Amino acid sequence: MAALHRELTKPAARDLGQESAGLVPSLGTLHRAVRREQRAGRVLQGVRPGRGRVESAVYDRALADLALPGTVDEAGQAAPVAEPVPAVVPDGSAGPVPLGARLYVPGAHVVATSQLGEVTEAIGHTVAARGIACVYGDAGQGKTVAVHQALGLLPRRVPVRLAQVAVKPALPQLRAALLTAFGLPATALTNRTDAADRALIDAFSSPGVVLVDDVQRIAAPELDYLRLLADAPATQTSLVLCGAGAERALARAPALASRVLTWQHVPRLEASQVPAVLRLFHPLWHTAADADLLHADETLARGNFRTWAKITSHAYAALDQRPGAGVDGALLDRACSRLGPNA
Repeated sequence: MAALHRELTKPAARDLGQESAGLVPSLGTLHRAVRREQRAGRVLQGVRPGRGRVESAVYDRALADLALPGTVDEAGQAAPVAEPVPAVVPDGSAGPVPLGARLYVPGAHVVATSQLGEVTEAIGHTVAARGIACVYGDAGQGKTVAVHQALGLLPRRVPVRLAQVAVKPALPQLRAALLTAFGLPATALTNRTDAADRALIDAFSSPGVVLVDDVQRIAAPELDYLRLLADAPATQTSLVLCGAGAERALARAPALASRVLTWQHVPRLEASQVPAVLRLFHPLWHTAADADLLHADETLARGNFRTWAKITSHAYAALDQRPGAGVDGALLDRACSRLGPNA
């Protein structure tokens, strides 16, 4: 950690466009320059570390590339289908980004709800800005599915990497998970702190996305390690932090929380969405009455998509035993009863 801190706090004159002079202007000089440019009506151009000046048109094109669809029609209009984005899997080879959550029954589909559309827009903007996003909400609301779908719609040239963390990982474990996500030799580097930190700083200097799911598992000191990596002068990798209680975990790491560009809450399904969304989720709900579905949602599921996936699984099994039957109130009650007393 000390080596990483030293690396991140080195003087960075190059970041301010002072490579040739080797000097860092004072804050007063910077303020006067900003005021002079504003009075002249000129738009200030940003500078990315090690990249020289970036024309505003370049950034605009990056945003245009990530102008992803927002709300997708839940009445049945086909959602855009994206090819899987290449990712680095634990063995370091290329593979598709996993869906992240089981769909419990054959024939089920990911539904492009308005909630998913909002996550897609939020992540698209965050990646274009090379920032940090926190996607949070109660368990079972579809956060992981929404995040993976959003990442699957990014341009193919944007690499997506998944860091799989253990419960309450110590710093060496978190470092190893990040190394593995980038396809770096975690075993060889884990016990060489300085070399591992330098390797991660270098990896984060390339554009891309690192997804850390279940971020609520990570304690505050380890979250601060993510903050140090995000603060490295050359960093261009976006962080997507996701989990039930992620916002509470980040509240315990205020230095990282203050750097989050986008906070995206994933709420439960609204009652008005339930019938249409379920019929897109699985065809067995096509014959169900709206009143039966709304009753089950009000009394049991309460807009939780994971709960509805479980109900769908039990309803599917019941229909398999009664070929030709449809979904009625009795069958729905039987499926709901299988979820236990604490559902």
